[in-house]
Amino acid sequence: MVKLRFPDGSEKEYKKGITGMEIAKEISEKLMKEAICISLDGKLIDLTTPITTDGNFKILTFKDKEGIEVFRHSTAHVLAEAVIEMYPNAKPTIGPAVDEGFYYDFEMESLTPEDMEKIEERIKIIIGRNDKFEKNEVTKEEALKLFKNNKFKTEMINELPKNEKITIYKCGKFLDLCRGPHVHSTGMIKAVKLTKISGSYWRGDSTKESLQRIYGISFNDPKELKKYLEFLEEAKKRDHKKIGKELDLYSFHDEGPGFPFWHPKGTIIYNKLVEFAREENTKRGYNEIRTPTILNQNLWKTSGHWDNFRENMYFTKIDNNEYAVKPMNCPGGLLIYNSRLHSYRELPLRNAEFGYVHRHELSGVLNGLFRVRAFTQDDAHSFCEQEQIETEIIDMIEYAIKIYSTLGFKEYDIFVATKPLKSVGSDADWERATENLKSALQKKKLPFKIKAGEGAFYGPKIEFNIKDAIGRNWQCGTIQVDFSMPARFKAEYDAKDGTKKTPVMIHRAILGSVERFLGVVIENFAGKLPLWLSPVQIKVLTVADRNAEYAEKIKEAMINAGLRVEIDNKHETINKKVLDAQMQKVNYMITVGDKEEEKKKIAVRTRDGEVKFDVDLDRFILNLKEEVEKKEIK
Repeated sequence: MVKLRFPDGSEKEYKKGITGMEIAKEISEKLMKEAICISLDGKLIDLTTPITTDGNFKILTFKDKEGIEVFRHSTAHVLAEAVIEMYPNAKPTIGPAVDEGFYYDFEMESLTPEDMEKIEERIKIIIGRNDKFEKNEVTKEEALKLFKNNKFKTEMINELPKNEKITIYKCGKFLDLCRGPHVHSTGMIKAVKLTKISGSYWRGDSTKESLQRIYGISFNDPKELKKYLEFLEEAKKRDHKKIGKELDLYSFHDEGPGFPFWHPKGTIIYNKLVEFAREENTKRGYNEIRTPTILNQNLWKTSGHWDNFRENMYFTKIDNNEYAVKPMNCPGGLLIYNSRLHSYRELPLRNAEFGYVHRHELSGVLNGLFRVRAFTQDDAHSFCEQEQIETEIIDMIEYAIKIYSTLGFKEYDIFVATKPLKSVGSDADWERATENLKSALQKKKLPFKIKAGEGAFYGPKIEFNIKDAIGRNWQCGTIQVDFSMPARFKAEYDAKDGTKKTPVMIHRAILGSVERFLGVVIENFAGKLPLWLSPVQIKVLTVADRNAEYAEKIKEAMINAGLRVEIDNKHETINKKVLDAQMQKVNYMITVGDKEEEKKKIAVRTRDGEVKFDVDLDRFILNLKEEVEKKEIK
């Protein structure tokens, strides 16, 4: 017999060898139809796999994140099956589930949108066949024979240990290397849409083979696909890459893939956001520091990054010694802490850094400001005593909520991410740190969920997922308790009892990546930024050339008041100038004609079309300054 513990805390015994499918059917026919796979002690397993050990048991459906990932990875296999049926010479490589659905990379001829439609039709045929996903275990030698005509698969197989059993999934006539699990059969996939095609490289290396990447999305209900396609249309209008180009904020170039180029207007937004965070740091007693971008490998070995994060780092040599470009700011922050002696009287010691970091991301996942290879973290580290941990976390939680609400994000989900498989530090420290995070959230009466095994390698963390104007969730801020790294760096302070003690280090980032957060902000507002962030706050529009001098006086008064203003005195109609200003998302337009000049007044139009005449300039400037000061959202 096996004893299974369900999510509600109940337990039940079953005969050894029972399957998840049988248990789901016993519970209800509806659940059996909705079940995608099972989770046993956190390990995902096919519905048809016999259960032979006790454990925590859960049936995953499309309501579960892991269930959706399995569902969409299964759809990637169906996509590959369709491509191979239509293009027998195509060589499939990898096909994972991703945040926006799934993709599969192929070495094959270039595809067109018309080809995509045909592949989509073939997918529907495969779904109609209701092909089963069948799992088999083979030896390395057997796998090499099965995939002898696919150099990509054989390369992956050859990297595996000699005696390791390799899992193969068969769907129809399509065979693929895969750990699984998968849905029971293709008929469970009720709606599929191929969304785009792009180029990629094998393993993200531009020196290797060029591939065709096909993206798609899938659902268990056609109505959900319809909703998603409507959502996509709205998301396209808000795409920060599109808006950034239209408003001349930033650009991306092949000479630096994954590295944003900030234009003058974009730099204003960037600086204003950092300025806001810097002001909040000052209010909360943070010192600001700066650490070098390139540091010796010994530092990264001490910190644990060399062993746990190396695949995401860039390296160089200086004087024949190995150095790394920093992917994180914390080790440099510890060197500053260790540069002098500290007393318990100084703690908590809060150091903040807007640190520019670099992380290697595969070319296929780069996405505007959302996924870059270089970005600024609004990082901070609080060195404190153990009894100060909870108070520090509470202050950081309040800080995060202040930042998000000021920027118009009123809804957010909070998670506590716990110890991952790959970690440093003792179990006792991890448990204590996790309890501190939970307790702080409970005292603030903030509900949270657990992300089991998703903490950083050096400590558990709180994650803030903010919700934007069209309902998307974005993971931004984190608060991480770290008992490990200060000890690894032999950080100390003179305790009240006269002994030397190791401080606890709390890592904190509210924006996370400044670049990514700005992308979220731009999409949330669809480019219509609040006045304090807007690169061009006011445009003065002249009716005729003779009004240019008065327009210059208005501009000068506004610049002296610290406002950002431009004049549009082109030889065009006033309606065309208004339309151009609205397209540029300018907050306010001032129309200057003979009547306004004669009365020494202005006519003001908001970007949403509201117009006021005979407005006093000085009063208008005061109102704008107040709107900026209060960081109002209009």
